[in-house]
Amino acid sequence: MTETITAPEITAGTWRIDPDHSEITFSVRHLMTTVRGVFTEFGGRIDIADDVFASTAGAEIVIASIDTRNAERDELIRSSQILDAANHPAMTFATTAVAPARTGRRARHPRYTVDGDLTIRGVTRPVSLLTEFHGAGTDQRGGLRAGFTASTRISRSDYGIEFNVPLQGDRLMLGDEIEIGLEIQAVHGF
Repeated sequence: MTETITAPEITAGTWRIDPDHSEITFSVRHLMTTVRGVFTEFGGRIDIADDVFASTAGAEIVIASIDTRNAERDELIRSSQILDAANHPAMTFATTAVAPARTGRRARHPRYTVDGDLTIRGVTRPVSLLTEFHGAGTDQRGGLRAGFTASTRISRSDYGIEFNVPLQGDRLMLGDEIEIGLEIQAVHGF
């Protein structure tokens, strides 16, 4: 049975990402486990068009705001060996397309593919975010808010991030694949 995905019902106009109620997370394999972290400073906007699939979004994430719960590791990630925050203080994302995505039986909300360009260390590559729209509603102050969840995977080597430590045999300390997760709450108008 094929399910038809329709455009989500969301008010057209400009929506601002609310960083106090949003989260950008990442994870990467480190030795035999996974290390997780967050970026604590970011912002962006979503411009919802009358035709939702013609909407655009953009975001900027401050590299220096990385937090993996380990100050020494955070400094290494900020260094020129990895993200080079001194020369590239932010990573950016800008949409190129929005389309319906296949919805799995377990999906609680319709899913959409948000394609865009992700720039890290001055290198821009296309990415696709699998995105769920959780709806919109009025907050306690009368403002209109909307919620989204999105995820993607990138290869850090695609962005020129080659830092690693060889281990015994042909193993490496860090994996190449990075999982990125977004929990976004946006406020209409600003």
